[in-house]
Amino acid sequence: MPGELLSSNVNDFGLDYIATDIGDVALVVHITSAAATSYATAVSLSLGNEADITTTGPAPGATGRKITIDAIPAGDVTGNGTVTHWALTDGSSILIAVGPLSASQVVTTGNTFTLTAIDIEIPAVVVT
Repeated sequence: MPGELLSSNVNDFGLDYIATDIGDVALVVHITSAAATSYATAVSLSLGNEADITTTGPAPGATGRKITIDAIPAGDVTGNGTVTHWALTDGSSILIAVGPLSASQVVTTGNTFTLTAIDIEIPAVVVT
């Protein structure tokens, strides 16, 4: 029978993959014009980014364990268009996570963007 209960340590090790900057590679958050499905699409859809972000956690979340991407006060807008999603990458080849923005936003090259903190959560296993 598959595991009916997982220690929070199991989820934390998965979240530590993000928290430790993936072997000292700087994490990058992109604001994108659609949901990315790969690193290449995250980069091609990117209308702005912030490199070398910081994270907090792992910690208890609403339904499991989470890591928080700390708020971004001034990311660089690098294209013109409407952003609808964020994409977290390792800055070189891996798409780590994708999520929708709370509201779409029109952006213009040369401006800055802000993002509130983003939680990435791994739900707890439910015993049935």
